[in-house]
Amino acid sequence: MTAEKLYLDSSALRHLYVHGSHSAAMSAWRFRHPGALPLTRFGRAEIFNAILGAVFRGDLTEELALRSLGVFEADFNSGGLRLVDLPWRAALDRTAELSREHTIRLGTRALDVLHVASALELGVRSFVTYDTRQAALAKAVGLKTLAP
Repeated sequence: MTAEKLYLDSSALRHLYVHGSHSAAMSAWRFRHPGALPLTRFGRAEIFNAILGAVFRGDLTEELALRSLGVFEADFNSGGLRLVDLPWRAALDRTAELSREHTIRLGTRALDVLHVASALELGVRSFVTYDTRQAALAKAVGLKTLAP
């Protein structure tokens, strides 16, 4: 499996930039999956918000957060991450369809459904997440799920 055929939810991706319970596993997984990981602009915004929100909650210092964001941005410049354009209207329509079909059973949140819909619109095969409800949805729509 190549990095280009993966979709990483921010619940997984953030562990590459901020130390957390899954950071060692994600780093090892990333080493085994070199190449440019695709990331939507929404995914990029979520990583910024997750890192800076950690400062607000007192989980990170501002200095460490800014350093983490610098590493995150450097990954774009070095080719480790690449922004992908998403057909937003189609992704949002698919989000509504997936919600209608699955949320009553799985209890998924709208933004988690949006990530799964985005993965489908991008045509990826595998979905990396640590969110169990989101993983259940991804499996239900035929994506291979990974939680390194």
